[in-house]
Amino acid sequence: MAHTFIIVLVIATSISGLLWCIMISRRIINKDKEQIIQKPVNNVITISYKLQSWMKSIASIFPVLFLVFIVRAFGYEPFQIPSGSMMPTLLAGDFILVQKYAYGLKNPITQHTLIQTGHPHRGDVVVFKYPKDTSQDYIKRVIGLPGDLVSYDLLSKQLSIQPDFMNVKNCKRLLKVTYSHTNIDSQKFIKSNQDSLNDNINQEYIQALEPEGNRPVTRVEMLDSVKHLILLLNGEQKDFELKAKNGILHQKISWLVPENMYFMMGDNRDNSSDSRYWGFVPENNLVGKATAIWMSFDKKEGKFPTGLRLGRIGIIH
Repeated sequence: MAHTFIIVLVIATSISGLLWCIMISRRIINKDKEQIIQKPVNNVITISYKLQSWMKSIASIFPVLFLVFIVRAFGYEPFQIPSGSMMPTLLAGDFILVQKYAYGLKNPITQHTLIQTGHPHRGDVVVFKYPKDTSQDYIKRVIGLPGDLVSYDLLSKQLSIQPDFMNVKNCKRLLKVTYSHTNIDSQKFIKSNQDSLNDNINQEYIQALEPEGNRPVTRVEMLDSVKHLILLLNGEQKDFELKAKNGILHQKISWLVPENMYFMMGDNRDNSSDSRYWGFVPENNLVGKATAIWMSFDKKEGKFPTGLRLGRIGIIH
């Protein structure tokens, strides 16, 4: 849908711009405006007059379309959060602004980088083209940079990162990743989390838990210097050790991030389709950095909004 909109915007801007140039050139050649578009006598409206009036109307909106195109293609783009994979940072119904120029000025249609302006940092919340279907936009948090060895313990639900792993001098260096408790009430996420369980990627994992243990728990994750909240299903390590069945949960999985690739994860760690399941995100697929929530509707996934959440408007962490 987003790709279709930018194509339509490019076509509309190009057509109106062409007509705008034609009208300007005619005004230069014919200084007397009445000679360009002159009303017929006796109220007889000719086809020529209709056509010129129509062209003038389209040409008049070119400056507005051009401004919208520049802002939309290279500045900021609005996105709607459709699912709960980024809870508690982002909820279904949040409308966010994405900074398009954060990681380079790109061709809005081909995504080819025209001017490099920066690279993602660990902890950035990023919108990108889904590697397996670039017509879809995904939003996740950057966990691993090129060259990182990212490890995830499925029992303790904790990350460990070794930056620049292939460098012999740095291969044993660990990035500081810490976890702490929070006093945020996780009960409000229970229903939202259940409503968003629609991709079935974690069904074996969920079946490994007793029904009463399947409850959201919020934690504070400090990833290098970026502090943010994550959502876990019953995040107590002792519970997972008791309830893991028949090897369904392997204790630790590691990924070595290739050059020009990024490892992404959702903040809703047990209900997110991310790099753990479908692989890395190429740098060319990056759309921009999510910076702020500008509007939020109280809604369930796939349902109509029932109200506003004005308290959620603000900067994204």
